[in-house]
Amino acid sequence: MILLIFVFVLAIFLGVELITKVPSQLHTPLMSGSNAISGITIVGALIAASAGGTLGTAIGVAALVFATINVVGGYLVTDRMLSLFKAKGRE
Repeated sequence: MILLIFVFVLAIFLGVELITKVPSQLHTPLMSGSNAISGITIVGALIAASAGGTLGTAIGVAALVFATINVVGGYLVTDRMLSLFKAKGRE
């Protein structure tokens, strides 16, 4: 359990360091990549929901809802950001 907490805290610090070092021009491509990773989270949530037990199913369904909101919202934001780079008059 202590090892899991250590890995979690280490991931937080590493994530903050990486995010602060990314230039703004790279945020859109990285967001698209993170949306793909969130798609994998949906698969994991489906597996967790079917694992059995009332609590496991409830947590799996909640994870599925939150992961779906994350994926859809991420793609909407990415689409909006990419539309800012389109030339006027072109589709």
